Amino acid sequence: MLTTVSVVPGRNARTIWESMGLRGFLLTSWPWRGLSYVLSTPIVSALVSVPVTVLCLPWLYLVFRFIGPQPIALGEVVLVALGGLALVVAGSPLVALPVAQVERLRLRLIRADPVSWPHATTRGRGWIGWLHRRYTEPGTWREVVYLLVVSLAVLPCAVVFLTLLMVGSLVISPLVVEPDAPLALGLGRVSTVSEALPYALLGLGLLPVALYLISGLAGLHGALARRLLSGASDDELRSELVEISQSRERLVNAFEAERRRIERDLHDGAQQRLVSLILQLGLAKVEMPPDAPGTESVANAHEQAKLLLTELREFIHGIHPQALSDLGLPAALQELADRSATPVKVDCTLPERPPSAVESAGYFVVAEALSNSSKHSGATEIQVSAKIKRNVLTVEIIDNGRGGADSGRGTGLTGLADRAAAIGGTLSLSSPIGGPTTVRAEFPCSPK
Repeated sequence: MLTTVSVVPGRNARTIWESMGLRGFLLTSWPWRGLSYVLSTPIVSALVSVPVTVLCLPWLYLVFRFIGPQPIALGEVVLVALGGLALVVAGSPLVALPVAQVERLRLRLIRADPVSWPHATTRGRGWIGWLHRRYTEPGTWREVVYLLVVSLAVLPCAVVFLTLLMVGSLVISPLVVEPDAPLALGLGRVSTVSEALPYALLGLGLLPVALYLISGLAGLHGALARRLLSGASDDELRSELVEISQSRERLVNAFEAERRRIERDLHDGAQQRLVSLILQLGLAKVEMPPDAPGTESVANAHEQAKLLLTELREFIHGIHPQALSDLGLPAALQELADRSATPVKVDCTLPERPPSAVESAGYFVVAEALSNSSKHSGATEIQVSAKIKRNVLTVEIIDNGRGGADSGRGTGLTGLADRAAAIGGTLSLSSPIGGPTTVRAEFPCSPK
């Protein structure tokens, strides 16, 4: 089945600059949005002129004193000039902040994307903290520069307005001309409809040019305003966040791969050599006569080697358990429960295996929580649950111990929280005095 999709030129453009390069620009709303932006700029400039004039009163006073009949002393000039500078520095940010906010709203006329907020939050810091923060931010002083820009923007906007007014007069001239009242159109005078018709056609031809001129001015002013009033570029922030998340994921995957390599080398290398050594020592102990001088030493070496093998297996298991690699998280958690000194009830039924980094993080959260609970909580029962819902693996460990656990006292849970954050997860601890203690971890994942 063939589906026809209609595309309206300029509708998918994000800015007025983009729309000007597309066919059918004059058939979209962008020219009229640009016209609204340009015509509203003198209104903003007029509103800004009042507080700006107040801030410049000392300097205006100096101007009138210079042109006045009475001479002015050098000390008075320096004092008034410095006072005016102090007033501008102290007052211009207070004027620029609301003006900048109005401009961010106006920019939505010529940009589909909102302008990012360049200021840090000052919640709970009071007026003193707010003033200190605002007066020390680069974004505030960029807004002061924009205050000067919008004050001067009234001149080009007035020129564009007069141009549009002239073009509009040409277009409507046949409708307003009267025989007994000749109409002046700049290039000549007309008194009949037939005489005004060429001017109307000229006005219709100039109308698209005027709309492009207005849109270009709106785009230029908007680009400058956005540069001054926004924080870091949205594209820059987005690319930095993507790069950070990708590099963090690469580090986590590299870390997991290195853990697996170490576990494999120890399992297949050192452990196998130690098993072979134990066998040889066992054979030597059997073959040696009981009363031989070295029999006791060989027997001791055999026992020490077996203890070393047990410790090595525990060490390998701590690096990366074989059950987790071979059978997945449910089997690995059940193995942890079987080895725990405190009775553990496991509820873990996963539809599919999550990514290996998520699986490992969930396993070690449970391992650390069970270890802490057995050592410090005095619990008699521990419940472990793991489930995946909406592509989020949630692991929860609850014990009935005395509570009062604090993650700040040790590095185990803190390190696990950092590890969870590295893959976009979270880890929380709830442990009121008297219990119960709950450790909850959530990891975003997508089933393989």
